[in-house]
Amino acid sequence: MNITVFCSQYDVAEKYMQDAESFARLLGEHGHAIVWGGARTGMMGLVAKTTQRAGGRAIGVIREEIGDEIYADADEMHVVADVAAMNQGLIARGDTFVVLPGGIGTLHELTELLRMRKNKRHTKDVIVLNTDGFYDGIRMQLERMGREEFIVKDVVNSVHFADTPNAALALLSDR
Repeated sequence: MNITVFCSQYDVAEKYMQDAESFARLLGEHGHAIVWGGARTGMMGLVAKTTQRAGGRAIGVIREEIGDEIYADADEMHVVADVAAMNQGLIARGDTFVVLPGGIGTLHELTELLRMRKNKRHTKDVIVLNTDGFYDGIRMQLERMGREEFIVKDVVNSVHFADTPNAALALLSDR
């Protein structure tokens, strides 16, 4: 299965890097391919390298403006014009989506996935690796938006939170 992973292109706190590495190792050990933002740096580079070392494939989609950060050992690399084309490429190539801890770009990608689900542009679920409660606030906000009918239940129910890499993998097995 091609798993599109959204995460930080930066080195972040060790607890997040450890969970990202553990999750990537599990993906590779189970023969999955990672589809990611194509960078060799930070969490992005770590998940690509780890997935490959564990037996999986790495399929990158990177925007031209950060081409100097390209991960040269990717199994496939697609260089695109801008962020919009990158997100389209990541979404189109994934059988399902996993969101790891990340910054504003990752948050944008998560909300884009939900907006696309709402507009019936995909029917795939989203798994959120909620290391150390990183996304607890997002979970609470989505639940409230669903309760108060700002978003439909289908969209709320398409997001699944996992506290550990193993729990995230188990959710993938259900797809």
